[in-house]
Amino acid sequence: MIDLLLIFISTLLINNLVLSSFLGICPFLGVSGKIESAFGMGMAVTFVMTLATSIGWLIYHLILVKFGLLYLEYVVFILVIASLVQMVEMFIRKFSTNLYQSLGIFLPLITTNCAILGAALFMVSRNYNFLESVVFGFSGGLGFSLVLLIMAGIREELIYADIPKAFKGASLTLITAGLLALIFMGFSGLISA
Repeated sequence: MIDLLLIFISTLLINNLVLSSFLGICPFLGVSGKIESAFGMGMAVTFVMTLATSIGWLIYHLILVKFGLLYLEYVVFILVIASLVQMVEMFIRKFSTNLYQSLGIFLPLITTNCAILGAALFMVSRNYNFLESVVFGFSGGLGFSLVLLIMAGIREELIYADIPKAFKGASLTLITAGLLALIFMGFSGLISA
């Protein structure tokens, strides 16, 4: 139980996939303009990442390892992620039309979100068992959501700030992301991961 808590805290704060491993930067910078869009994207990524690590673990250990097909690892994980994203897209389109329209092109981009593929690959390389993989995927998605929401909140407030022209737009967004990474680096003393 302690190991699961350590994996959760470590993945959420210390080894955050976006700020520590620089995975998922494209949706992080692209969807963090509004809190509503960031929340929707974060929940969708959390759902897909949790299921991708769960289903990926089962397929990897029960099929790929058993039959010596480890060379298909990337292909299988990508197919699992693409299938899950299609399910999420159909669900959001049916039950939340406003969220579907606000996410726009970014919803299909979850398929190519390297944070989700990275989580599936990290799960294998760290030799997590099934429960550890589920916790890792869930906390990785929550960590992505947390950072995305923080960035969206900051960017919404920066609209009203008097910013020099040279720093407007992408410049300030990248500076803010760097400062967030430094802030999250402060959690590294919390536990030894």
